[in-house]
Amino acid sequence: MPELTSTKELKRVLGRKELLSIAIGQTIGAGVFALTGVAIGMTGRSANIAMIIAALFTLAMTVPMIFVSGTIRLRGGFYTQLALLVHEGAAGFFIIIHIIAWCTLSMYAISFADYTLALIPGLNHTLVAFAMLTIFYLINLMGIEAAAKLQNLMAVIMAVALTIFIVYGMPNIQPNFFGEGFMTHGWRGLFSAAALMTWATGGANVVIHLGAEAKNPTKDIPFAIITGTLVIAAFYALMATVAAGVLPVEQVANKPLTLVAQEILPWPLYIFFVVGGAMFALTTTLNSCLGWIPKPILQACVDGWLPRGLGKLNKNKVPYIILTLLYIESLIPIFFKVNISTLGNMAVILNNLFFALVCYSAMNMPKVIPDLWEKSKYHVSYGSLVFFSLLGTASTVAQIGLLLGNLTKAEFIGNIAVAVFATLYSVIMLRSGKVHMEVSYEEA
Repeated sequence: MPELTSTKELKRVLGRKELLSIAIGQTIGAGVFALTGVAIGMTGRSANIAMIIAALFTLAMTVPMIFVSGTIRLRGGFYTQLALLVHEGAAGFFIIIHIIAWCTLSMYAISFADYTLALIPGLNHTLVAFAMLTIFYLINLMGIEAAAKLQNLMAVIMAVALTIFIVYGMPNIQPNFFGEGFMTHGWRGLFSAAALMTWATGGANVVIHLGAEAKNPTKDIPFAIITGTLVIAAFYALMATVAAGVLPVEQVANKPLTLVAQEILPWPLYIFFVVGGAMFALTTTLNSCLGWIPKPILQACVDGWLPRGLGKLNKNKVPYIILTLLYIESLIPIFFKVNISTLGNMAVILNNLFFALVCYSAMNMPKVIPDLWEKSKYHVSYGSLVFFSLLGTASTVAQIGLLLGNLTKAEFIGNIAVAVFATLYSVIMLRSGKVHMEVSYEEA
C-alpha cells in the first residue's frame, strides 16, 4: 500500500496577510470579471444593488462559519466541520460535491482567455486557457508558500488597476442611470442576479480550508473572511455601477468589462487594467483555488472516502496526485467549450447544498465541543448561535430556489444527478467499512 500522508504534515506558514490576500484574490476574480456581465444581463443597471444584496446573503451564511473557524483549527475545512458537527456521512456527501463542482476552475482560465483575446486578437482561445491553467498548476506544485508570495504581489497590482477603473468610470456614467435599463427583469431578476453573485462575494470563506496551513487560524481566518468580504462588497458595487452605467445595457449584458474599459481609459491604462486588473484578478482566483481545493480531498483520502494512495505529498508538502487530477478535471470544460454561465450556476447551486449544512451545523458546537466553545472568542448565547445558524441556512436555501429557475432542463437534471450520486456514494462507503474518520480538528 502506498505511504499514507495526512493534513497533520502540512506546513503552517500562512499568516494574516497571506490569508487576506488569498481571500481577496479568490473573491475578485470570480465576481467582477467572470460574472458581472452575466448579472447585468439578468437585472440591467441594478447589478450594483444585486452586488450589495449578494454581500448580505454572504454575511448571513458567513457568520456561523466564523463562529466555528474562530473556535477550532479545521484541518479539512468544511469537510472536517461537517464530519464533526453533523455526521460522517455529511463529510462524504460534501467531498463528492466538492470534487465535481470544482471543474469550475476552468471558468477562470476561460475568462482569462477572453480578456487575452481582447488585448491580442487572433490567438487560440483554447490554447490560452490551457496554458494559464497549466502555469498555475505547476506553481502550486512548488508549495503553498511560493504560491502565497506570488498571490500577495498580484493582489496589490490588481487593487491598483481596479481602483483606476472606478476613478475613470464614475464621471462617465450616463445621467439616466435609474431610468431605462434598470431592473430589466423585475424583482426576480434582481434577486436571481444577487444569488448568482454570492459565488463571488462569498469567496473569502475558502480560507477556512487552509486551517491546516495557517499559523493562527482562529484569529486570522475570521479576520480574513470578514475584512475580505467587506472590502470586496464595496469594490463590487462601484465596479458594477461603472460596468452597467457607461454604455447602453444591451451592449454590456453578458459581455466582459473590456468594452467599458476601452470607452473610459486611455490606451496605456487600458492595457494596465486588462493585464493587472482583469487578468490578475482571474489568476489570483485560479492560484488560490489550486492551493485550497485539494486540502479537504487530502483529508478524505486519509479517512478512506477515496483511495488512500491519492493523498501522497511531494517534497513541498503538496498533495500532488490530487492536484494533478483536479488539473485534468478542469481541462475538460476548456476543451469541450462549456458555457461560463452554466459553470457558474452549477457551482453556486452545488456549493450551496453543503453551505446550508455547514451553517446549520454550527448550532451543534455546544453539544459536541462544549469546552472549546465556552473558551471561544466568538462565543455567544445559544439562542444567538441558533438564530445565525438558521439565518445562514435559510439564506443558502433561498439562493438555491432563485437559481433553479434560471437553469436549463439539462442543467437542472445535472444538479439533481450530482446530489443523488453524492448521497448514494456516502451511504455505500459508510456501509462498506472502508471509512475510518481521523480526528482532523484541533484547539488553536
